[in-house]
Amino acid sequence: MRDYGVGSKFNFNLRLRQLVYLALCVLEILLAFRLGMKLLGANSGNAFVSFIYSISSIFVFPFSGIFKPMSMDHLLKINSVLELSTIVAMLAYAIVAWIIVKLIRLGRSSGNY
Repeated sequence: MRDYGVGSKFNFNLRLRQLVYLALCVLEILLAFRLGMKLLGANSGNAFVSFIYSISSIFVFPFSGIFKPMSMDHLLKINSVLELSTIVAMLAYAIVAWIIVKLIRLGRSSGNY
């Protein structure tokens, strides 16, 4: 009989996968806020907007320079920018989280229970 008690390896792997997905969810929400604020031309002088930009820039940095930011000033008449590097970062982090979860599942399937 399998033991799925509180201290079992199964429970640990499940919690670890949930933690990875939680971290991904928080990161994706942060990057989505950044993308939306850039697209809507949010005032970077605002404390909240500045906070979101500064925290999210750490995660977007590895992907900056892949594409030039596309200015939408001529279409929307606001200081609007479509940052494709943020979209690439969102996709890349989702793929990395998916791979990590798959590796955790592989580790679980090789267990002796």
